[in-house]
Amino acid sequence: MTEETQAVETAATESSSSLALNTIYGVKAGMTRIFDEAGNHVPVTVIKLIPNKVTQVKTLDKDGYEAYQVGYYEKREKLLNKATKGHLKSANVENNFVRFAEVTAQGVDAANLGKDLSVESFEASTYVDVTGTSKGKGFQGQMKRHNFKGGPATHGSKFHRRGGSIGNRATPGKVWKNKRMPGHMGSETKTIQNIKVVEVNQDKGYMLLKGSVPGSKNGFVRIAKALKK
Repeated sequence: MTEETQAVETAATESSSSLALNTIYGVKAGMTRIFDEAGNHVPVTVIKLIPNKVTQVKTLDKDGYEAYQVGYYEKREKLLNKATKGHLKSANVENNFVRFAEVTAQGVDAANLGKDLSVESFEASTYVDVTGTSKGKGFQGQMKRHNFKGGPATHGSKFHRRGGSIGNRATPGKVWKNKRMPGHMGSETKTIQNIKVVEVNQDKGYMLLKGSVPGSKNGFVRIAKALKK
């Protein structure tokens, strides 16, 4: 058997044991920079590729819609409850996943249960939408939270980092709903659209995305094919 034949058979086996969807889940490992062929400096976010497997198939007859349930983020077996263990066992998944998400798909197939998700859909120079949980910044004032200008910073002024008047005279005599006020900032689900994929290295288990993405280091991100490209 020649090397070319072995390579073809290996690729066929990998494709049959994996499933290519328009969404995968990864871990934000941090940011760095690279230089392209023209010598230009490119800031990139490093996404650690983690195992993603199909743990349930949602069908139109049984569930009323079509989707794949994807499991990711492994923990030690002793940290899983019985319900999760039974769910993974019924899907023939040996990984100890504790996080699950659904990915809608057309024409789902029950034969894909237990398959790994591949990154074939995310080649270099393609565009993706990245969703993550933004960094939590605690209770913040109006200037930091809403980018208010504030008052004069000169000596003698008693109005500095405040929002100013929020009243509206005797009529209506109340503070309107959704008024931009001090409060909790961050820890929100954010999506950045049309981020360019710079590199995908499946052997070393990482993906490079141009620019920044929502979330803190070691946070989970959802990477999906761009809807507006």
